[in-house]
Amino acid sequence: MDAPYSRTADQRGAHDALDGARDTGTGAPRSGRPRGRLARLAGCGAAALLAVVVTGCGSKPVLLPDPTGTASARAAAPSSMVVTVPGTLAWDFVNELRPSLNAKVGLAIMPVGGDRVVALGDWTTGPAWSTMKVPLTLAALRENSGYTGAASSAITLSDNSAADTLWQSLGTPTTAADAVESVLREGGDGVTKVPATRARSDYSAFGQSDWSLSDQLQFASNLPCLPQSDSVTTLMGKISSGQRWGLGNLDGAEFKGGWGPDVNGNYLVRQFGLIPVEGGEVAIAIATQANSGSFDEGTTILTKVATLISKHVSELRGGNCPGPH
Repeated sequence: MDAPYSRTADQRGAHDALDGARDTGTGAPRSGRPRGRLARLAGCGAAALLAVVVTGCGSKPVLLPDPTGTASARAAAPSSMVVTVPGTLAWDFVNELRPSLNAKVGLAIMPVGGDRVVALGDWTTGPAWSTMKVPLTLAALRENSGYTGAASSAITLSDNSAADTLWQSLGTPTTAADAVESVLREGGDGVTKVPATRARSDYSAFGQSDWSLSDQLQFASNLPCLPQSDSVTTLMGKISSGQRWGLGNLDGAEFKGGWGPDVNGNYLVRQFGLIPVEGGEVAIAIATQANSGSFDEGTTILTKVATLISKHVSELRGGNCPGPH
C-alpha cells in the first residue's frame, strides 16, 4: 500500500485520481520479445557489466561481484564491487550521480533469467510498499481471473482499495500472505517474508514486507518466466501518467512503483521493472530516501537514475526465459 496524500496539504505525495483504463493481458511466459527503439540497440557492455570476467569490450564497465555469499549479501556490501572505466554506467553512477544526491539511493541490475546481481549505492532494503502489489496481483489472478478490474487499478493506478480486494480474495490473512510469498519463492526470492497482520495500522500488511533491492531484483528477473505473468506485466506497461517518473521514462518499460513514509514521516520511493535491450530484457530495481524525507524529491532522484540508465542503455545486454515453462 502506498501512503495517501494531497499535493496542496502534503508535498510528500502519492496517489493520482482513479482515471486509468481497466484492461489486462493473459498468456504464457515469454521467451524473449524485442520491443521498440531500445530493443534495436546493440552493445557488449552489459555482458561486461553483468559478468565477472570481461574481455574484448574496450571501454566498458568492469564490476567484480564477490563470488561468495548470497545475492542479498553481495547487494548489502557495495564495497565488494570494484568499479572501473570512466564514462560507463557503473562509473557515472558511483562517481558522478551518487555524490550529487542528498539521499540514500540504490540501483541493481541483472538480465532476465540471470543469476548474478550487480548492485550499486547505499540503499539496500526497506518496506515494499506498493511494489508488492505485483506478486499479490499475480497470486489473485491465478486464483480467480475475474478480478481483472481490481488488478488493473491495483497496478496501473496503485489503488489501495483495489489491492485490498485482491488480498481479501485470497482468503484469510494468513492464507493470503502464504499465497503472495509462494509467488515470491517461485520467482527466485527465497528470503522475503510477507506478514499476515499489519505492522502499522494505517498501511497494508503486504506493503510493510521488508523487501531488499537484491531480492526484489531476483524476483523481477524471473517474473516474465512465471506462468500467467503476462496478466501482470502487461499492466506494468500501462502505468498511469502521473506515476511515470523514474523507470517510466525508459522506452518499453514494464514497472511498478511504491512509496510511503517511515514512522518519522520520511518517504521511501522505489520501483522495479523490466526494460527491453539487446538480447532480451534486463530487470532493474531502484530506490531512494531523500535526506529531506520528501516524496517529490524522491521521485526526482529516481528519474535522475533512470536518465543515467537511458544514456548507457547500449551497454546493457538482456536475457530471456529458459525454454518452455
